[in-house]
Amino acid sequence: MADQEGSVILGMVWMLILSLLLIWLPGLGPLLAGIVGGKLAGGVGPGLLAALLPGLLLAATLFAGGTVLSGLPIVGALLAGGGLLLYMIYIPAMLLGALIGGLLA
Repeated sequence: MADQEGSVILGMVWMLILSLLLIWLPGLGPLLAGIVGGKLAGGVGPGLLAALLPGLLLAATLFAGGTVLSGLPIVGALLAGGGLLLYMIYIPAMLLGALIGGLLA
């Protein structure tokens, strides 16, 4: 077995791409995306980080964008909270897949 370092960024990008392509498979799509991303991330810890980081980045982007476009931080906070809520519904299968992929790495 070759010693290869994984990349959290690469795992995160693959999770994003695969989850967008497999969005029509509820539950199975994020699970497969998590397995591939967790394996590419190189371990359990990096795999879980690669699965969680996009949601945090999405929330920060929604907060900043909502605040800039409306001029009201409360609107940005509402947009960020809505984005995080949707992501929390979607994330359990991806976290399980990242755990499995991290164990396979």
